[in-house]
Amino acid sequence: MAQLGGTPVLIMKEGTERQRGRDAMSNNIAAAIVIAEAVRTSLGPRGMDKMLVDQFGDVVITNDGATILKEIDVQHPAAKMMVEVAKTQDSEVGDGTTTSVILAGELLKRAKKLLEQKIHPTVITEGFRKAAEKAVEILDGISIKSGIDDEEGLKNAAMTCMSSKIVSESKEKLAGICLDAIKAITEKQEDGTYTADIEKVQIQKKEGDSIDDTSLIKGIILDKEVVSPGMPKSVTDAKILLLQSAIEIEKTEFDAKLQITSPDQIQQFLDEEEKMLRTMVEKIANSGAKVVICQKGIDDMAQHFLTKAGVMAVRRVKKSDIEKLSKATGGTIFTNLDDITPDKLGWAGVVEERKIMNDSWIFIEECKDPKSVVILIRGGTELVIDEVDRAIHDALCVIRDVVEDQKLVGGGGAPEIETAIQLRKFASTLGGREQLAVEIFADSLDIIPKTLAENAGLDQIDTLMKLRAAHQQGNKFAGHDLDTGDVVNDMASIGIVEPTVVKVQAIKSSTEATSMILRIDDVIASAKSAMPPGGMPPGGMGGMPPGMGGMGGMGMPPGMM
Repeated sequence: MAQLGGTPVLIMKEGTERQRGRDAMSNNIAAAIVIAEAVRTSLGPRGMDKMLVDQFGDVVITNDGATILKEIDVQHPAAKMMVEVAKTQDSEVGDGTTTSVILAGELLKRAKKLLEQKIHPTVITEGFRKAAEKAVEILDGISIKSGIDDEEGLKNAAMTCMSSKIVSESKEKLAGICLDAIKAITEKQEDGTYTADIEKVQIQKKEGDSIDDTSLIKGIILDKEVVSPGMPKSVTDAKILLLQSAIEIEKTEFDAKLQITSPDQIQQFLDEEEKMLRTMVEKIANSGAKVVICQKGIDDMAQHFLTKAGVMAVRRVKKSDIEKLSKATGGTIFTNLDDITPDKLGWAGVVEERKIMNDSWIFIEECKDPKSVVILIRGGTELVIDEVDRAIHDALCVIRDVVEDQKLVGGGGAPEIETAIQLRKFASTLGGREQLAVEIFADSLDIIPKTLAENAGLDQIDTLMKLRAAHQQGNKFAGHDLDTGDVVNDMASIGIVEPTVVKVQAIKSSTEATSMILRIDDVIASAKSAMPPGGMPPGGMGGMPPGMGGMGGMGMPPGMM
């Protein structure tokens, strides 16, 4: 509202809320810090889990930062930006979501003190940007070389990632499964680099047995049954035909009528249909295929002929599954039966229908060089299986990150401490107020080792002092072994390693989110449109005048009733 010559001028809709300057900044920073505190206790191998219950009563138990923030319904706009940090981290590198959110929260908490000292937000954000660039440079400098051939390094990275999850007891076996899966689907590029698309690793979940019974299938699992009970339920040394078209008599594209004048013609018509289906099946049988995987339908008569030919058939398989099968078995996907040649059929050692719990699934395994594989997750309850799924997803992402980026750093808070020490030296080379911002950034990095120690029930300050002393002596990967409570001079030597790209992405995404929140000095929130309990606008149906809304008087004058 503005005053012009004593007359109030309404600029915004009535009920609009506005916060400016220091109040707006404080409010945004406070909301972001609350989000960071919510996930802070779940960091590290001694972190706790959260139980989340949604409006329908569905329960999720997890300590995965991205999952926690996705499940809680956040309303505050600044808090939503923190949720976006976790989402970005998860989609980009698959791990380090909790780290990125905690770091963003700590940067904001410390930036608030600079704001109170009348330092302009633009100066702070510029200092943070320089610090982030330098931090990325430092992390690259202290990284150790790894890659597809470094099996031990890849497995250790996966085990470090899973040590904070519910699956930590079975982490060695699961890390081995994830490593084998990524090695199967990794492809070498022309420039000598490697890419691994984790979409080619299919995840299937089934309750029953224990986490240790989780297995890798070098092939595909189809959530389908064999179409006819008379067909073989198991085929070894199987040649597989992948078919996109239906094994049925095609319907005409236009309306057609058949005029039959005698009973003989009906029989001729049926005989011709049967002959066409028989010809189709003969083409399949002559190609040498023992298994047919069809994206569309298979006619009942065709099923009968396929059964007589001893061919196993599966119908209505998803297009995405057919494509994965093509990568796993090396077979070509056909759209026309006339194009089939024996050399373009897929191959698998075993194709078998098995009963898992109460469902029948088709297992296609023992493929020669599968470029698509399946991890079959088992566990006691659905909640456990879902958490194992999240842990395996993170482990697959971590191994992929190392295969593609080929760099590792030690874990246990070591890279953060080393980066902070080097950043403080860098800050002394800067002049002006930006130096303060870089020092604040370095102090903020300490939150990661401090939180790891706090969650393990150890003294934060004591631990931090010991770690700094070890780093000052030149041990760049000195970190904290939370199992023993001791400082280890080289975390990589005890197998605690993490991908460099995870740490780099955490610093980048948290710095960008912090800068964006700090630059906001005005929050204008529109008034929410009020809806009464009945869910209709105040004026009855369609905003009619009050007399028209209720049927009692139909809006007529009293004398008309």
